[in-house]
Amino acid sequence: MTSDHTGPERRTLLRIALGLGTAAAVHLVVADPASTPSGPARTAGTPPAPAAGPPANVRGRPSPYRLDPMTAGSPPRFRPARPPVRTRPFEHLPDLGHSMVLSFDDGPDPLYTPDILATLREHRVRAMFFVCGEMADGNPDLLREMAADGHVVGNHSWSHPLIPELSRPAIHDELGRTSEVVERVLGAPPLWYRAPYGAWNRNSFEIGAELGMEPMAWTVDTLDWKTPGTGTIVRRVLNGAAPGVVVLSHDAGGDRSQSVAALRRYLPRLLDSGYRITVPRRV
Repeated sequence: MTSDHTGPERRTLLRIALGLGTAAAVHLVVADPASTPSGPARTAGTPPAPAAGPPANVRGRPSPYRLDPMTAGSPPRFRPARPPVRTRPFEHLPDLGHSMVLSFDDGPDPLYTPDILATLREHRVRAMFFVCGEMADGNPDLLREMAADGHVVGNHSWSHPLIPELSRPAIHDELGRTSEVVERVLGAPPLWYRAPYGAWNRNSFEIGAELGMEPMAWTVDTLDWKTPGTGTIVRRVLNGAAPGVVVLSHDAGGDRSQSVAALRRYLPRLLDSGYRITVPRRV
């Protein structure tokens, strides 16, 4: 597994990805109703939400809490129908209202992921974690911790390769093995995936849909893999903040101490500015 940085090659691949076709139908994605602004900790018996896929249906009005942890009494996980084959990933989610999505790639890493989870837990918000299979396989307890906190666990391939350079069977192996690890550990396969380096191609869209996953890209790239300094990462997130924005950061693939420190600074500022930090839910 390698980190998300290839310099000019990365920029070329992103241009290819953005030119693959029309935008995805974002009306198929809504905010997780359990990820609403502040309130007291939930009481025993409140229905929890699954992590690998979208949350269970919430009866009555949406939960007033930022975070509803899972419990042993979780209802059956929701498995939507196989998605259509996209020609472009989701990049911006305007149907989420005054909300933003935080996402973290390449983990789970025992050096950095626990601190990120702790910060998210402190502020009682959910995020998306796009995990690499080889990292997830070696750190199943961190996957379970993500699930326990209600985060969405997505597929980021097994070994973080350049997808367009792979054969169709190799792409299926990279995505399929990772989905198998997530399902084995959490009991449900991931419903979202993200191509390493943002490098998508037709085969990846087709295979992702075959495995029941929707493609998720990002709106704001913190470029934290370049370790530009904690303050720079914070400024990039705050300057890019807007309704429907998806923020890309990393919890593995290199020294992510700046990413950890930046989250501690920008997350409370986003919440104080009135943003909901939520996760998407397929409907």
